[in-house]
Amino acid sequence: MSSAQLCLARSCALFALLGTGCGEERSALLAGASEPPAAVHEDADGPAAQPVAGNESARELELADGDFALAGQTLDGQTLAGQALDATAPPMAPPEEPLGPNWLQVDVSEQRLYLARGERVLQSWPVSTSAVGIGSQSGSNRTPLGLHRIAETFGAGAPLGTIFRARANTGVVARIHTDATDVPEDHVLTRILWLDGLEHGHNRGGQVDSYLRTIYIHGTNEEGLIGQPASHGCVRMRNADVIALFEEVGVGTEVWIVE
Repeated sequence: MSSAQLCLARSCALFALLGTGCGEERSALLAGASEPPAAVHEDADGPAAQPVAGNESARELELADGDFALAGQTLDGQTLAGQALDATAPPMAPPEEPLGPNWLQVDVSEQRLYLARGERVLQSWPVSTSAVGIGSQSGSNRTPLGLHRIAETFGAGAPLGTIFRARANTGVVARIHTDATDVPEDHVLTRILWLDGLEHGHNRGGQVDSYLRTIYIHGTNEEGLIGQPASHGCVRMRNADVIALFEEVGVGTEVWIVE
């Protein structure tokens, strides 16, 4: 994808957001496994939206309060968890300026993630999105579309292949599979970028909330499946690639996921 195509896709997403609006990586616990079992979760690796001690984010405070403000938008009295928002409600307007110098686009059709600054593509990597397609519904195992931001990051300095459970470093390094075998152990590895949807009724709020679904960009032990749809909702990357990406982005970086 050229820089012009990337920016056009981003512009189309922006217009959709201003108009009508544009992983569930579950595994059975493995008895007697030498590695910690992959966490049982919805879209990623552990209980959704559980604050980590010493790592509270503005989004967690929003979820706790029920009344929240983001980018100048205020919604009072909305319950985010367990209650669907009106899908006809206008989505939240995006910020006038990018949330950071770099921004990301995940192209589902290409199975590729682009890192850009302004109108220039800096780097791109192959990824793996959901094996069952796109969608925002909780429990669907699908990858959500639309505008997101990075809400939290985990794993700085962890060795390549480190297994995370509920975003906590287990201290165990997984075996990385580079062939096309779909192995039972479906781990979240190396680095985590936790995504927060910014479009109410589409990827934020109620039963379509990307943050509550714990949608991540993360490393995987199934590197041989990268480049094709194979995840359970998250965006998987090769472990060396997610380390490189982690160094270029941070909390607040905007992420566009497009078809």
